[in-house]
Amino acid sequence: MAGAPGNQSRIVVRQDDLSTAEVQALVAEHLAGMHASSPPGHVHALAIERLRAPGVTFWTAWIDGVLCGCGALKELDPRSGEIKSMRTRVAFVRRGVGQAILDEIVRTAQDRGYLRLLLETGTGDAFAAAHALYRRNGFQSCGAFGDYTATDFNVFMVKALD
Repeated sequence: MAGAPGNQSRIVVRQDDLSTAEVQALVAEHLAGMHASSPPGHVHALAIERLRAPGVTFWTAWIDGVLCGCGALKELDPRSGEIKSMRTRVAFVRRGVGQAILDEIVRTAQDRGYLRLLLETGTGDAFAAAHALYRRNGFQSCGAFGDYTATDFNVFMVKALD
């Protein structure tokens, strides 16, 4: 982890194939957290099989060789992508992990020529940090998209890309 004051360890974000038990455990942790924080029928997080599907790119974040987070980008159409499965392990919260993963997702979306990034998340305390991260990065509220149905629990956001 961090060494002397001011000497923060670097976050390494890399594309991942979800083949290791460690990464699979993080995805399971994410799914369990979403089920614990969401009403029945309102969890839209992707299981491992769906994270491996064509059109989905998955990344993991590491600090000093320790898995600390993940995130994914799902292609919706040739000009739009959806952020999925963003998760930072509790021990690494407020260390820039979510920002590092989001930066990689945005960079990849821009490289692919996407015009916008969309996301769906929940409401309540469990989702407050995610809302703040996305708003800091230029995401704005929008209506439901794709196969989603708007409810009192859902929050939909979009970011226009250059």
